[in-house]
Amino acid sequence: MSTGVAQAFEDFVEGECIAFRPYRVSEQEIIEFASKYDPQPFHTDAEAAKDSIFNGLVASGWMTTAIFMRMQCDSFILESTCLGSPGVDQVRWLVPVRPGDELTGEARITEVRPSQSKPDRGVVYFDCRLWNQNDEVVMTLKTLAMFGRRPGSY
Repeated sequence: MSTGVAQAFEDFVEGECIAFRPYRVSEQEIIEFASKYDPQPFHTDAEAAKDSIFNGLVASGWMTTAIFMRMQCDSFILESTCLGSPGVDQVRWLVPVRPGDELTGEARITEVRPSQSKPDRGVVYFDCRLWNQNDEVVMTLKTLAMFGRRPGSY
């Protein structure tokens, strides 16, 4: 979708997939994030994590979700007319994210709906997923976001 021009509501097409730029996860950021927000030993201590059900250090699911947001911003949101999101309908962490993983992902557009009450915007619904370098899906989520419409298009 990146054309160098800000993406507006009218540019989103049901069924289209927007590919995300890759993101490599470091051990340091896993520990830093978890130390601040999810200080469970399998997220903060590589030695203790060896004795956990994960057999090693893993990222918090919340960190994986934050990485998803970063990837989405870098891939298209920052070049769009995004007005924010009212929320996420479903998030699933399917496979642990580990230090050194390279994540890639996509957002598939499932619905595009102009606002009935505010004609200057519309809502875009997405089914999203991230996967690692082994093609294992590590996270899925369903979300929606509001995007501004081009003047004169409504």
